[in-house]
Amino acid sequence: MAVKALHLALGQEAWGHTVAKLLAELPMVIEPLLVEKGRTLDNLYVPTRYANGHPEGAPFEHYGPLQSREAITHAGEIVEFVRARLADARRG
Repeated sequence: MAVKALHLALGQEAWGHTVAKLLAELPMVIEPLLVEKGRTLDNLYVPTRYANGHPEGAPFEHYGPLQSREAITHAGEIVEFVRARLADARRG
């Protein structure tokens, strides 16, 4: 996970899979909206992977192009944030 890589590059340990929490625990100022976007991704983590994540129906029946585009956009923004900070960390 990209956010964990940033933690490691900064000499920190990072545990778990909660993107919002991992972003919030970085030792830098994080735009609150970016943490909220991580929270959106976190809410998709379990129900999209497990057949019993919803009371009824398979996961593919609960998500469509709108949710997919939003998740991809949010993930891309988080990855770009991490890439920029990793580049800063490498420069010293």
